[in-house]
Amino acid sequence: METYLLGEAPSLTRLQVAEQAGVAPEVAAELWRLMGFPTPTDDAVAFTPLDVQALRHTRDLIDLGILGPDRQAALVRTWGRSYARLAEWQTALLTSRALESDAEPADTLAQLTQEVLPRVDALQSYVWRRHLASAGSRMLAVEAPGSPVVRQAVVFVDIVGYTSRSKSLSEAELVDWLEHFESETLGLVVDRGGRIIKNIGDEVLVVADDVTAAAEIALTMTARGSDEADRFPEVRAGIAYGPVVTRLGDVFGPTVNIASRLTSLARPGTVVVDQGAYERLSGRVHDAEGDRDATDRETESDSGAAPYAFRRMRRVSVKGYSRLQAWALRRPRSRATQDG
Repeated sequence: METYLLGEAPSLTRLQVAEQAGVAPEVAAELWRLMGFPTPTDDAVAFTPLDVQALRHTRDLIDLGILGPDRQAALVRTWGRSYARLAEWQTALLTSRALESDAEPADTLAQLTQEVLPRVDALQSYVWRRHLASAGSRMLAVEAPGSPVVRQAVVFVDIVGYTSRSKSLSEAELVDWLEHFESETLGLVVDRGGRIIKNIGDEVLVVADDVTAAAEIALTMTARGSDEADRFPEVRAGIAYGPVVTRLGDVFGPTVNIASRLTSLARPGTVVVDQGAYERLSGRVHDAEGDRDATDRETESDSGAAPYAFRRMRRVSVKGYSRLQAWALRRPRSRATQDG
């Protein structure tokens, strides 16, 4: 199977690979380590011409000015992490299928690999190209194309009672529960114009260019989680709007941190938003001096966007932020009743 996957049996040492690719041995060793593999000894025959070609492609990207030392390390490290997870999942899938056969598992696995790999390879390339086209379109649509900082709505959604629920489920039931949550979340998010950045244990991190889309995502998820007839788990959510640093498909910065902190403030089945999201959704500019007595007063949006109701919460101090102002967000009662 290794010979099939790599094109031929290993026949080169790491020093021979570096020499044939025209890359310094220490650079080749560092790239190999960044992909997530331990560095073999100088005399270990562990490489093939495929590794030589990969190093040549890397050198070409460096010569073209696409990859600098900092970007090179970050990109290779991200590739290594992403494909390692994908490979583990795919191998487990093929192995389980091979074990179901009456034939020798190793032979069945090798046969499945030869039948499946070309199709998986083509599909992975297709999905990557589709996402590349979508990301390119979004990048060109922003005010400063190529800038790592954009203004976005960031949503954290947290499963309520995840630890206790996971203890009551078998491994198969837990996997099925999480698969259902992730599948339903993906459809719900993309249908409303958002993008899932990552799942972090019992949390999901979502971004949207339009804060209204973020609000609809969070409110729909909390409403589904509060419906006892729906398998969707009970959740709570936090939304922040502001500048976001994007890097290698992830997001960073104070806006992301605030969204995370707000999630911890939200009660089960509720959505909490920061000042930036409140002002965009309500059409009002928050006046810290003029509404000191407005705590717990419920208001509705003035803008022509989707109607929302807000309740100003008391200022709180959370990790990294002193006296953070937040609002509880929900649909107006008439709208909520109609939706129900």
